Amino acid sequence: MTTTLEKLERLDEPILIDGLSWREFKAVEQLLSRPGVRLSFLDGVLEIRRMPGRKHETAKQRISTLVDMYLEYAGIDFTPTGSVTLESETGRVKREADLSYELGANREFPDLAVEVVVTSGGINKLEAYKRLEIPEVWFWENGALGMYSLGADGYAEVDRSCVLPDLDIVLLARCINMENHLQAMREFRQAIQSV
Repeated sequence: MTTTLEKLERLDEPILIDGLSWREFKAVEQLLSRPGVRLSFLDGVLEIRRMPGRKHETAKQRISTLVDMYLEYAGIDFTPTGSVTLESETGRVKREADLSYELGANREFPDLAVEVVVTSGGINKLEAYKRLEIPEVWFWENGALGMYSLGADGYAEVDRSCVLPDLDIVLLARCINMENHLQAMREFRQAIQSV
């Protein structure tokens, strides 16, 4: 017998539709373009997800606040591009990161994409970002930050950001995990200013 909790958890799982051409995907995308739905596409597979809930959005906003603070303090010219839609017909891919950043002026694509993972399943996100040639991708999952840097052979997991090499990742993760947003901001600001 399925419990109510199990039914609710399944609502957050993506719907996958296989075997679509790029042209078919673009037609379906027009039909499903509505608030509350996020679409991704990779190699003929359409992923349909409901927009994320509170846990996801809280973590996303915390990461955004802290990374913005760091970039400002470090004096790095940046443009926060949020969940901008990235797509390539030749790469047969469309993806929207939870957060993304262009580091420097006049960038065509983000240098950093951030994914907050609260559910499993769906398309291979690293493969999608590889085809979009995003230099670095971060995954926030289960209270930990995984970082992947793009090289000649694809993405490799790294312990230190390649696009933000001076960022203290341990400090960032600790502050993301804090219960209180204001306390997290204060501790992060104090730590980066004392370096």
